[in-house]
Amino acid sequence: MEPFKLTDYEDNDGSSPVLLRLDRWEQREGLTAGFTTRIGGVSSAPRNSLNTALHVGDDSEDVVANRRRVAEALGWEFSAWTCAEQVHGNRVHVVAAADKGSGSLDRASAIQEADALVANEPGVLLVMYFADCVPLYFYDPESGAVGLAHAGWKGTVLDVAAETVRAMGERFGSRPEALLGAIGPSIGACCYEVDEAVLKHVRPLAEAVGAGAAGGEGAFHTPTGNGRARLDLKEMNRHLMIKAGILPSRIELTTWCTGCRTDLFFSHRMENGATGRMMSWLGKKG
Repeated sequence: MEPFKLTDYEDNDGSSPVLLRLDRWEQREGLTAGFTTRIGGVSSAPRNSLNTALHVGDDSEDVVANRRRVAEALGWEFSAWTCAEQVHGNRVHVVAAADKGSGSLDRASAIQEADALVANEPGVLLVMYFADCVPLYFYDPESGAVGLAHAGWKGTVLDVAAETVRAMGERFGSRPEALLGAIGPSIGACCYEVDEAVLKHVRPLAEAVGAGAAGGEGAFHTPTGNGRARLDLKEMNRHLMIKAGILPSRIELTTWCTGCRTDLFFSHRMENGATGRMMSWLGKKG
């Protein structure tokens, strides 16, 4: 069953954000989690309309207006919005009370050079930005701690998933086997073909998590000829979450592909880089 449920889509005239809610997680008291679409904002083409990122050449006032729309739709104060300058790495930032609101209005105030955010501060809304890369979600029902990560192919190879699990354990005492994990909308193997420059980094990772023994090369990548292959970043990150100690039964895996559905999503690959960004969000109210 698809864990990310499309809401506010039918009969939407574009005046309110169309969202994907992480349904089972949101049934937990005070917890909100999900992913935006490209619908329901004020940005102009080619970033129309719900672009939430400030680094893609969009009008900053439009971006902040879009962010405020999302916060309102979630029932959160915009002052809770907390985000980072993502660099396709694996550094994890532990969000403290003083970080609340970082990056909500401008890039200069964002948490710098981080591709994962973890927090155990109630009332902080963690946010990260995407246009094909994989959004990773982490929740500790024992302590209430939350985590978000951004995993493109570089972050995947650097195992940002394991770094996030490790940080939650060290800072909040989270036990990997008690964590819930989720993998959100991103480009699928159906739309993501890569060459040897990427594949040479992926092969050692497949061996490290035992994918070769489980299913050969096709576990992560399917050769298409001429040294190229279709790459399944979502499945790679699921394996890495399991290797980090999260139980397979506690990991939600989406079927949404950002490349297949450019009517719903921004896709850096399918739109040749001229596009906006969706956002993942995760937070817990006190």
